[in-house]
Formats: sequence, structure tokens, C-alpha cells
Amino acid sequence: MDILNLRDFEYDLPQERIALYPLAQRDEAKLLISKGKNIAHTVFKTLPEHLPANAFLFFNNTKVIPARLQFEKDTGAQIEIFLLNPVEPSTLLMETMKAQRTCTWNCTIGNLKRWNEGLVLVKEISDIKLEATLINRVEGTVRFVWNGNQSFAEVIESIGKTPLPPYLRRPAEEADRDRYQTIYSHYEGAVAAPTAGLHFTTRVFDDLKKRNIPHDFLTLHVSAGTFQPIKTENVHEHVMHKEQIIVHRHNVESLLTKDIFVIPVGTTSMRTLESLYWYGVKLLLDKDTAFNISQQYPYSIKNPPSQREALQAILSLMEEKQTDYLVGETSIFIKPGYSFKICSGLITNFHQPGSTLILLIATLLGEHWKQVYQEALDKGYRFLSYGDSSLLIP
Repeated sequence: MDILNLRDFEYDLPQERIALYPLAQRDEAKLLISKGKNIAHTVFKTLPEHLPANAFLFFNNTKVIPARLQFEKDTGAQIEIFLLNPVEPSTLLMETMKAQRTCTWNCTIGNLKRWNEGLVLVKEISDIKLEATLINRVEGTVRFVWNGNQSFAEVIESIGKTPLPPYLRRPAEEADRDRYQTIYSHYEGAVAAPTAGLHFTTRVFDDLKKRNIPHDFLTLHVSAGTFQPIKTENVHEHVMHKEQIIVHRHNVESLLTKDIFVIPVGTTSMRTLESLYWYGVKLLLDKDTAFNISQQYPYSIKNPPSQREALQAILSLMEEKQTDYLVGETSIFIKPGYSFKICSGLITNFHQPGSTLILLIATLLGEHWKQVYQEALDKGYRFLSYGDSSLLIP
């Protein structure tokens, strides 16, 4: 495999260009439109009029949970527990969020050295008492126990804080509970927002409907790994994080609609759609295979089948299992050399230099990505999670 140099995907992003707060009116953000090599500028609320007539949008309806839990020892030392992945009673986020009385998670732990062996951390707010016990120091496994009949989702809604991205360099505010959430968020489990969707308002959805531009919802629970920097000079050596995805029968049926131009809203939706195709490929080779897409799998298949064949294989499995949805995992790594199987364009924000997300943009646009980003910098666009948006069609 050829070397892919990380420095080729860097650019200079001044700290002052990172949006610390969103605009008061979400759909008044700037929108850069890149079609082919042509670049234009407008406002996000006009997005529907710039979409292809046969566009079909896919949204990620994951919901951000208040994943930062802050505890204080009797000595005054602060210990922060950041929820990553559920372990018990289930590895399925939707099940563990419903848990009562107790559950166990793998976490990252701030100030871990101050968490003495055997010490139970306690946090009390109103009538909720939450206790945290360290089960495995190396893996960051923590067991939570609480009183009452609230679900774990209700407990952390009262006790937890919004997990803002580290590059914002500010504490979360109460208002972030709403503004760091899409208006269509539904399934709890993400520790980072699918931020491309933050610009969508009722007004934009109404305009999509007037123009007969259809859309559908799928789920990828965004993990903290989305902020994990690439630390290897050769990008191929970077190890991707796993994220849980949920796809429904209606997603597959929508994708089988003839002559549609699939535009995912956000990189998480794009990774879900492309992973869905590769699961279909796996099923054609082995109908008992697990729904788990590794970062290398798409690059290992010679002469892959058509999109329709792969999607039909998934529908056949659903028929056989008599289910309307499938839960899987993906660590797909979309980088130059990847060939898109489902997606034809992308709606997305502007991403960090040298990130896996910039590699995804470079895969979609080729070298043109550099011109797009330089144009955004020159025109005063706001970058990253709370920043402005782009419509990218190669």
C-alpha cells in the first residue's frame, strides 16, 4: 500500500476562526456550494433550491447524551467520568439508556490517579444519588448505581453535562443542551453531535417538502473517537474507532429507489450509508456474517458487486430474520483510494486539519478540497462544530 502523508491533509486554521457558539438562528449560517470545480456562496436557509432535482437526503438522528459526569472527593479533588461505550446490561446503547438501578460503562477518566482503589464516588442532585465504582482501572470500566426508578438516561440528564468538543476550549453552558442537538435527534447515545444537521430548521424542512425532495433517517451513535487525532505520519497506519449504527428496512428501501442522488447530511450519515453497502457485500459472501465493518474491509474486496445486489442481500436477511432493523458496528475509514458506493455528495461543516474527516472530504473532492477550504478561510467562514456549512458535489 502506498504511503499517504498526513502533512498533505493539513491546513492553517487560526484559533479565532473556530466558532465557539452557533448563530442564534441556525439556518442563517453561511453555505459554501461546491459543484465540480465551481464554488458559490449563499445562506444555509436557501439549501433546498441548490440541491439536484433527484436529491435524496439522509440524516443521522442520534441524540447527544450529557456524557460528562463530574464528581468531587471529600478532599476537593475533581474527577470527571466521560461515558464512552456501555458494557452492562447491554452493549446496545438504546438498552443501557433504559437501565434502572445499575449499569456499567467503559469511560475515559480525568484525574484517574486521584481515584483511590475501592473509593466509591457519590454525586447527589435533588432526589437522585449516583454512585460510581471503578471496576477496571486500565480499561476505564465504571459501574454506576442509583436510587429510585429513573432510567440511566433520566439520571444523566439531571447530573451530566453536554460533551462539547475539546477544541472549543470552554465549559458547557446550560444552553448547549439544546444548541448542541439537532432538531430531529431521537435515539440517545452520541457523545458528539452530528453537527452538519445543526443548521436544519423547520423552515428548511418545509422548503424541502415543497420542492418534493425526500429524506430519511438512520442512526450512528457518534463516539469520542471522532475527535481522535491522526498521530501517524503515514495515514494508513491510523487505527479507527468503532461506532454503533442502526439501519431500518425503510433505509434500504429508500436507497433502492431508482435514479436518486444520495446526499448524506454529515460525515456520520455518509459512513453509515457506505458501511451498509459493505455489509451487503459481506452477506453475499457469507449470510451468517456479523454486521461489523472493519476499516480495512472495503479495500480488501476485488470487483465488488453492484449497489442493488448488496442492498437486496440486506433486505433478504431482514425477511429471513423477520426484523425491520439491524444493529451493527463500523470503523470504516474513508480515505483517498476509497470508491463511494452509495453517496454522490455531502452536506457538512468545515473540519479540523489533519483529521479523518478531512481525509473523507479529500476522498470526495480530490485535490479540490484545498481550494474549497482556502475559499472558506478567505471569505470569513466559521469553522468546526458550531460553524458554517457546505454542500459538496464532485
